[in-house]
Amino acid sequence: MTLRRVRVSETLRTSPVATLNPLMDRRKFLKSAGVGLGVGAAGSLVSSPIFREASAKAEPPKLEQYKTICTNCAVGCGFIAEVKDGVWVSQEPWFEHPINQGSLCAKGAAARSKVVSEKRLRYPMKLVGGKWQRISWDQGMSEITAKLQDVRKKHGPDALHFNFSAHQSNENGFAVRKWAAMWGTNNVDFQARI
Repeated sequence: MTLRRVRVSETLRTSPVATLNPLMDRRKFLKSAGVGLGVGAAGSLVSSPIFREASAKAEPPKLEQYKTICTNCAVGCGFIAEVKDGVWVSQEPWFEHPINQGSLCAKGAAARSKVVSEKRLRYPMKLVGGKWQRISWDQGMSEITAKLQDVRKKHGPDALHFNFSAHQSNENGFAVRKWAAMWGTNNVDFQARI
């Protein structure tokens, strides 16, 4: 294999840029790109009355801030909930918090979605004929209670398994565990097992 020395000007002529415009070399391309960027930057600095009026009228929304503790596990991380007109609209890091110092895990970062979400179920639903129908709270509780009692009578208390999630609060997990004990079973599990 023999190596051949190639002049820089030869490689520029055969480069993809040179095939598009044979009069354009690397130096000319960089100069024109720099000029283009300079003109664009200078244009963005020119103040326009249209933009000035729009930015002068736009005021940031007034949000109430509440320092709070995440309830998704026992660590006790803190974040700042921002509320507008009684609705939790966003959350910010609480950098001074001694435990997490502004950082949050995925569950903590998604804490707002448990409270304010379009996908959140707000009332009991029942699948009837392949379609979901809204039912009353009394009907929902009565049907669930009857089914649970039927399972317990036929198969005993250990036929039911209680499975809860780390995406619930510590208090909810405690309540589920106590409910299982009252039911008469130790069949309780939790995804994180902490």
